[in-house]
Amino acid sequence: MEKIRLVTAEHNLNNVTRTKAYLDFYLRYSEVEWAFLGHMVSRNGGYNMTDLKGEFLTRLLSKKERNSFFTFLERGNWLIFQDIYPQFLIYEESLKQNKPLFYLLTYLNVSTFMETIWNHFWKNHDTYILCIALVINEQSYLEKRVVQNPVYQKEVLNKFEFFLQDLLSFNHILFPYGSGRLKGQTLHQFESLHERILLGKRLYYVLFDQEFLPQAVKWAKAHPHTGSRKDYWPHMFNQIKEGIPGFPFPLRIKNCQLRKGAGRIYSPKLENAWKNVSQPEAEKGDWFDDVSVVDYLERDEINIDGEIEHEYCKTLERLELAAVAKKTINFLE
Repeated sequence: MEKIRLVTAEHNLNNVTRTKAYLDFYLRYSEVEWAFLGHMVSRNGGYNMTDLKGEFLTRLLSKKERNSFFTFLERGNWLIFQDIYPQFLIYEESLKQNKPLFYLLTYLNVSTFMETIWNHFWKNHDTYILCIALVINEQSYLEKRVVQNPVYQKEVLNKFEFFLQDLLSFNHILFPYGSGRLKGQTLHQFESLHERILLGKRLYYVLFDQEFLPQAVKWAKAHPHTGSRKDYWPHMFNQIKEGIPGFPFPLRIKNCQLRKGAGRIYSPKLENAWKNVSQPEAEKGDWFDDVSVVDYLERDEINIDGEIEHEYCKTLERLELAAVAKKTINFLE
């Protein structure tokens, strides 16, 4: 148990170390599909963090607002990892000892819901149920600790509702593949636990499509996560600033391409954007008090193509337009 806590803490330093740990685990145990889903979603968490120090949001939000937003994102990212990674390590140890050790989860403050699910998985090897149960668990785990937290409600969610839903790429979860291609899904009501769980299910169907999955895994292995959006679109983003300081810039983006002669958009690496944060201990308590959540485990007979590039391009254009307008007003003043 002590070893599990130590190993988890080692990997829980920042978004980059967490994201790498998820992928490494998936490559060892591909039956634990959430590890890859978590890896790909966590990449997006990193992009959202570095956006706060990138080209556009530094013009749209104050330093205090950006710090509040980062604290919110980092707390959620940290909390999920410290809840889920010990579950992975217990599973790994169970395989080594060839017997289920999931009764130990309760000593790591993991929900009784997941203890039941892991035991079910050990017997039945239903990868879908395990993955969706972990989606339910992680979103429910975050609900009171982050989404319903009065501090984050006041400083982030209420304040940035417009930004979150309509302007930022915060609500787009992107799955890169191939040479600069994207699939994904969009979340429209972050504050709704129900909507976040449904989003997790839709992301599962996109990512674990038989044709798409090998392409996404190949891309992830070939592109170590840095937090910079340059990881997936080097033609659009760069980790160093290419603009001229102090001058309002003309619009550069059209249909997800840069206009002729335009410099790339600044998107720093996480290590250059934010320092590691020491987090207070996770709040105790089991979220599981309503058996109706098992309804989410039902398979949906739906076909989702995951097309997102056009929508994401429009978001980028809106974001740039807002930043240019703000910069121009400040420049004229």
